Amino acid sequence: MMKKVYKAHILFTKERDCFEVFENGYIAVEDACVVGVASNLKDLDCQNAEVIDFGDKLLIPAMNDMHVHAPQVHNQGVAMDLELLPWLQNYTFPEESKYADVRYAERMYRRFLHTQWLFGTMRSVVFGTVHTDSTRVLMKLYQEAGMGAMVGKVAMNRNCPDTLSEGVEAAVEGMEQLIAEFNGPRNATLSPRECSTVNGQCPPLVRPIITPRFVPSCTPELLKACGQLASKYQLPVQSHLSENTSEIAWVAELEPESESYGDAYNRYGLFGQTPTIMAHCVWTHGSELELMKKNGVMVAHCPTSNFNIASGMAPIRTFLEEGLRVGLGSDISGGHDLNMFRMLVYAIQVSKMQYQQDHSKAFLTLPEIFWIATKSAGSFFGKVGSFEPGYEFDALVIDDGVLHPDEYSLLHRLERFIYLGDDRQIVHRFCRGQEVSEPEMI
Repeated sequence: MMKKVYKAHILFTKERDCFEVFENGYIAVEDACVVGVASNLKDLDCQNAEVIDFGDKLLIPAMNDMHVHAPQVHNQGVAMDLELLPWLQNYTFPEESKYADVRYAERMYRRFLHTQWLFGTMRSVVFGTVHTDSTRVLMKLYQEAGMGAMVGKVAMNRNCPDTLSEGVEAAVEGMEQLIAEFNGPRNATLSPRECSTVNGQCPPLVRPIITPRFVPSCTPELLKACGQLASKYQLPVQSHLSENTSEIAWVAELEPESESYGDAYNRYGLFGQTPTIMAHCVWTHGSELELMKKNGVMVAHCPTSNFNIASGMAPIRTFLEEGLRVGLGSDISGGHDLNMFRMLVYAIQVSKMQYQQDHSKAFLTLPEIFWIATKSAGSFFGKVGSFEPGYEFDALVIDDGVLHPDEYSLLHRLERFIYLGDDRQIVHRFCRGQEVSEPEMI
């Protein structure tokens, strides 16, 4: 692929505590990967490269949504006055049951992807439903759009409506169908440039992820089967962890031999034996936190869901101090907003609430939360989320002119966009080096 050079005001976070800023800078991209970033074109090896000048616009890494329930898009902003378990029983499960109808699924999933595209979310870790055919539709829509995703056919067979309960054999069969169709090379941590030197192939943009909903909805037999599938196909794992105190007590009753909620997953090979991301972790501490550190389990922090489902506030500063990887999730529809830039704002606000309770835990700064949303989150997909050489070029071009009628620094311009901007300011979206056009709606 011919090398391209993009000129703009370039901002990204190589490290957690500061921005890299290139005013009127240049970024060279070849074979979907960043080759280099520089303040002057002559500092890049770019002879005969096409130069695309975005003028006074901002160029930043694209957003990653690390925990989202695609089939809950219709319930977005509904029943926000309930706690987790009654919210699941009365609203979530009835809505997800509708996805037995593939036509309904396609209509809702197109709406969901279109909204993600609007807000510049180019990679996602996604829950589908138990329905194999509808989950296949979701994965194909991501493929058609050119947006990256790990998509899970949900496994559940207890403490749920009969319409969403699936036997172990049927669940395994459905998951293996999707694995056969969508799973690519086993090493998904390689960038396209690195893959080409190994086996001539890239890891697919869209691939399966093993998805037991959570321990209360899965029998030990189903959890064991999920762990075996993850090991057999070396697939990543996603689920929920320690979101709500009632949920934690329930898990303790269902899995009395486990030392913690996390240990319940660990006993079935679902807690870091392959790359694993756990949503929420609001009440994670002690031995559970130590097990997450030992096993390299990633946290998907969902700040709006923390509040809406009355779960509590996840201790993100503690996780960072302990060396855990953290990303941000919208958690639609426990969360009410698919705009991941808003998640940056909400995460900072949650941390400031915690700071009022404990001044020893500093609240999150803008570079920290931007790094969490981009480079830290992107690490779950491989070399994603930064503009360092070798990273896949996932990027957004922001035309923020309407937001800065007066003179602001580039960092203040980015901050104002994060707090005040919306999809109207995102004028170009790139995923793995390709510009992503607007997905079709029906």
